[in-house]
Amino acid sequence: MTGQTTGRQAFNIVIVAQAGRLQYEALVFAASLAAHAPALAQRLYLAEPLPGPRWPGDPRIGNPAVREALEGFGARFVSFENRHFGASYPYGNKIEALAALPAGEPFVFFDTDTLVTGPLDRVPFDFTRPSASARVEPTWPEPQNYVADYDSIWRALYGRFGLDIGPTIDPAQPADYWKRYMYFNAGWFFGACPVEFGRRFADYAVAIRNDPGDMLAAQSLDPWLDQVALPLVIASFGGGRPGPELAGLDGDITCHYRALPLLYARESDRAVDVLEEVTADKALKRLLRDWEPAKKLVYQGKGRQKVRPLFDRADLPPREQVIRNTIKREGWWLR
Repeated sequence: MTGQTTGRQAFNIVIVAQAGRLQYEALVFAASLAAHAPALAQRLYLAEPLPGPRWPGDPRIGNPAVREALEGFGARFVSFENRHFGASYPYGNKIEALAALPAGEPFVFFDTDTLVTGPLDRVPFDFTRPSASARVEPTWPEPQNYVADYDSIWRALYGRFGLDIGPTIDPAQPADYWKRYMYFNAGWFFGACPVEFGRRFADYAVAIRNDPGDMLAAQSLDPWLDQVALPLVIASFGGGRPGPELAGLDGDITCHYRALPLLYARESDRAVDVLEEVTADKALKRLLRDWEPAKKLVYQGKGRQKVRPLFDRADLPPREQVIRNTIKREGWWLR
């Protein structure tokens, strides 16, 4: 594939695409990428899990109009096999999908529920130092009194895989405070080779799942398994926390909205404007109207009219769950 026109190192983008909600989110992602970073539109890979024993049905996108629209933005479909995960742990798709990308070519993975709002092709990624999203809450682990604290849990994980935890610790944070330890949201991450990165990601995740060990005996790994393994993988490749050069991710360049009601509830005016601009295309609208959140929140205007006024963006609740519960109480939690 040809390089980017910006002069920066060329890289591929991958999202997971499959039937159901993700096919519509993929349309929004592809449309927003083509609108704001057209040089990258031809480098978007749509990774589809193949049908097999780990899926109750065929997980691929079956709607030919959706497939044609995605390819019309310049994206290409690639398939991967679920060897370790599948319907029982769909977050594992982001781990196994990496095997379907070209080996040796730098990559950036995004969760499908992401909106591109700025020039993604201008982000100065350093693929020799992988990183991931730091827009994260203290969701894991849950320290157990007299059993395991943050420090002992993370040290046990690093030690298990022969990794030095020292360089990953933020000494500016208080002892045994969750931010002292490297923990990421797996909504985006990047590296130099998807095949090597994915292989190690799978090795670590499967090992932790199959044998959590004493320190993790009381910890929940579903849905957190990917976020438990990810910092270990990044550390193993010499990476770390994202620096200021990546501030546009989860900033003014990309928006990991998670769900359309959350986008209207807490994201910037810019993100809402971009969403409504890219979905206004008539051909896209015909497809997205089959997705209830888009139909009601975007096209019927309920996102601006009903959800957005519920919150003060300058004074949001500190925990996402509070925002979700408020939206649910008002009857606008649509997925």
